[in-house]
Amino acid sequence: MEYLPSLESTEFGKMIAAALVSMIPVLELRGGIPFGVGLGLHPLKAWAVCVLGNMLPVPLIIVYIRQIFQWLRATFPALGNFIDRLERKAHLKGRTVLKYRYFGLFLFVALPLPGTGGWTGALVAAFLNMRLKNAFFSIFSGLVVAGFIVTFLTSSVSNIIG
Repeated sequence: MEYLPSLESTEFGKMIAAALVSMIPVLELRGGIPFGVGLGLHPLKAWAVCVLGNMLPVPLIIVYIRQIFQWLRATFPALGNFIDRLERKAHLKGRTVLKYRYFGLFLFVALPLPGTGGWTGALVAAFLNMRLKNAFFSIFSGLVVAGFIVTFLTSSVSNIIG
């Protein structure tokens, strides 16, 4: 059998791995950046690929999440309660955003706290019927800021540890 190198054995593979981690809901770039730095990526390179990786699902979520939820409810009725919880969470988070609209969405995504980020920001934008172009820019800007915060914290911790 021919040897297949692992994804993390090349610089490009490390970048892909970090971007993939940042695409996972809940982890997003808060998990992707430390993961990428842990693989040996330069912190700014990890920041760049994780912001881009975290942004990839955002337009799809904004445009299609309602149809996806309807399809999931119809196809898998057991998921109904889970989807209801996600929708309630988006509406609750949306109350914070509603007052300031796109700037509020930016602030919501820019603070790298649990329950904030690109995925939740996109859910909030979808349920508040925000325009894709404006919501995309607000979320992207928020992820850039959140990414810098996470990169700074990651670099600081890795310098302390060794």
